[in-house]
Amino acid sequence: MENASLYDRIGGEETLRALTDSFYDFVFEHELIARLFKSDKDEIKEKQRLFLTQFLGGPGLYSEVYGHPRLRARHIPHPIREEDAIAWLTCMDKAISTLSISDDLKKELFGRFPQSAMFMVNS
Repeated sequence: MENASLYDRIGGEETLRALTDSFYDFVFEHELIARLFKSDKDEIKEKQRLFLTQFLGGPGLYSEVYGHPRLRARHIPHPIREEDAIAWLTCMDKAISTLSISDDLKKELFGRFPQSAMFMVNS
């Protein structure tokens, strides 16, 4: 498994479904960032699962359905502040902590998010 993608090492689709379910439960309850997620929760979770599959080295599912992720461009319509990114990361950290994977994998998984979250800051 040494050369396996992070997607495979964390358990693939099953783990990502658990992660996105838990993550969006935290997000939709968070007083600071719930306002950023106005569309259907199930649709948001599915898009995130497809993106994370690709982002973590699995199949390019997001691109197959929606084209290039263009993360910053897709987030520009939403005013995202640094404190929003930090809240998003807090929710992700809490969601990762619920997974049945090793602490080393949890740390590696979380480590994939801070740079991207801060890159989304646009206000």
